Amino acid sequence: VQLQAFGGGLVQAGGSLRLSCAASGRTDSRYSMGWFRQAPGKEREFVAAINWSGVRTDYADSVKGRFTISRDNAKNTVYLQMNSLKPEDTAVYYCAADTRNYYGISYAQYDYWGQGTLVTVSS
Repeated sequence: VQLQAFGGGLVQAGGSLRLSCAASGRTDSRYSMGWFRQAPGKEREFVAAINWSGVRTDYADSVKGRFTISRDNAKNTVYLQMNSLKPEDTAVYYCAADTRNYYGISYAQYDYWGQGTLVTVSS
């Protein structure tokens, strides 16, 4: 599975961005997907996850109520809608695929990763 994330950029605090992650190399979409982020000098952290059907989603406490993960299996694409952005959301955002369907918040459960897209939120 190859993953390509895009949609990052510079936004003011309170603004919105939508990240996209396009998957290729596999004919079906029956696997979980997740978004993680890594800020400078910090460890990579879980942001959101969605199961293969889109019925189940989970979020980090820090983004609940502000971020929404969704997927369009017909387009092999996963999205992360980010609203009410804060300076502390500044990070490189990575999408990841969990083709073994462990479905979880640990980055160790994800076996394919995109290249990351930078989100910068100015105060």
